[in-house]
Amino acid sequence: MSMHAIQVTDVGGPEAMKLVSLPLPAQATGEDVVVKVAAAGVNFIDTYHRSGLYPVASSPFTLGVEGAGVVDSVGPQVQGLAPGDRVAFITRPPGGSYAEYAVVHASKVAPVPPGMDLDTAAAAMIQGMTATALVSRAAPVRPGEWVLVTAAAGGTGRLVAQLARAAGARVIGTASTPAKAAVAREAGCEAVVMYTEQDLAAEVLRLTGGCGAAAVFDGVGAATFDAALAAAAHLGFVVSYGNASGKVPPLDILRLSRNNVRLMRPALWDFVNTREEFRALAGETLTAVAEGRLKVLVTGRYPLSQAARAHGELQGRATTGKLLLLPGA
Repeated sequence: MSMHAIQVTDVGGPEAMKLVSLPLPAQATGEDVVVKVAAAGVNFIDTYHRSGLYPVASSPFTLGVEGAGVVDSVGPQVQGLAPGDRVAFITRPPGGSYAEYAVVHASKVAPVPPGMDLDTAAAAMIQGMTATALVSRAAPVRPGEWVLVTAAAGGTGRLVAQLARAAGARVIGTASTPAKAAVAREAGCEAVVMYTEQDLAAEVLRLTGGCGAAAVFDGVGAATFDAALAAAAHLGFVVSYGNASGKVPPLDILRLSRNNVRLMRPALWDFVNTREEFRALAGETLTAVAEGRLKVLVTGRYPLSQAARAHGELQGRATTGKLLLLPGA
């Protein structure tokens, strides 16, 4: 028997992704879980693997680092999971969730709360867990502080803004269009800077009375990084977590001395090294979604055959929320 999946043999643009037929995964072994995938999230890291920006050791490879579905089989060393369980998961890059079935290590699988649909659970994993980790672990946000969130209408930025606001921060967002500015305000931004038209650092300093932002969460990269450094407060955090506009160029470390800025470049995997860390962070995130404190916005659903379209829309920054691939559609 076979299944459909999206694979890349030669890296490149969206056209590098091919819909292929592969053998169905065998019965799970060891600590692995085979999941019948209901929804797979589309993330910028998928475009980095597809394009070769983040090289992948072997070829061809199946894309996709997150998803949700129903457990098909479990390995003999797996505890606490059984066939039929509704689960959400993440996978080590380059992943494998752009497929009808995925093989996932049990340490990166979490139960989906009762009443939550699998689309929402899939959409909450990489972006939701990343946002939770950034605001609560990388640069813990405190009440009353000013926080700058770039791309505050985007998939992760919108969630970071929500969580920072919920923590009591005063949030400044950036956006590139009036429509995206409206989404950023709905997410909790009390001010939005149109960074393609305004001087971002100058606006942040004006809004904060010259103090700057105690924490800057930058998922845009090359286009906003210089402004992010300039907008940070004395001893402030600059958390660079994405490259939506391209990689940040090499940095002269002396630039940090201006305000003794604390710079970090974390990834979600830094916070989920162990099964316990993953379950804790996934649990916090899915609970926040279930309780309505974190609102996941799915703005596009596509069959596997339209993966290239989904990547094009994501890279074209034409989205204000989460895109999903539905392998069974």
